[in-house]
Amino acid sequence: MNEKQAVAVKAVEFVETGMVLGIGTGSTVNYFINALADKIKDGLKITAVSTSAATTKLAESLGIRITSLDEVEKVDLTIDGADEVDAQFNGIKGGGGALLFEKIVAKASQQNIWIVDSSKIVKQLGKFPLPVEVTTFGAYRLLQHFDELGYRPIVRKINSQTFITDSGNYIIDLHLDVIKDPANLETELKLITGVVECGLFINIANRIIAGYPDRIEIINK
Repeated sequence: MNEKQAVAVKAVEFVETGMVLGIGTGSTVNYFINALADKIKDGLKITAVSTSAATTKLAESLGIRITSLDEVEKVDLTIDGADEVDAQFNGIKGGGGALLFEKIVAKASQQNIWIVDSSKIVKQLGKFPLPVEVTTFGAYRLLQHFDELGYRPIVRKINSQTFITDSGNYIIDLHLDVIKDPANLETELKLITGVVECGLFINIANRIIAGYPDRIEIINK
């Protein structure tokens, strides 16, 4: 069992019958969805909310019914991955392109658990490119603006085609190397007209389940 699979299986232990569960997006979460499906077959009863079309497709293929976020009063727990996590529980997310829906669900959740392998634990955020979701209208003006700021922006492409989010937006990845003040940068980016959301998740995670070659660490805030 690899690190991603190990933390995914561990995370299922925090899911209780009766919960409204938010399900994140990404390769580590895919392991979680498979483990969750097994628990549901064994009798676990939950209501699930998805953060992406990809997550919904996999979950429903395994017999997990997905409900709209607007159909539930609250989300008890969301389990998601992260691309980077620092010691202050700040994170970069959106490598899978689902940052907008992920943040909406996370903000609606009473608890958030991030499941990560050891490579995602960092001292300082920024080595992983920071995703910024932007409107398609005027996107290349935003690209120019980010370039002028020295953020080394690149419009995300998949197989030479511009990546389109589930909301019909583009993603511009900022290559920053180091983010000295994540909270201020999040505020700065979100004040720019045309920016829909950014992949900085500040003060959201309550617990990190981190996988290492020889162990799993549960880090509580």
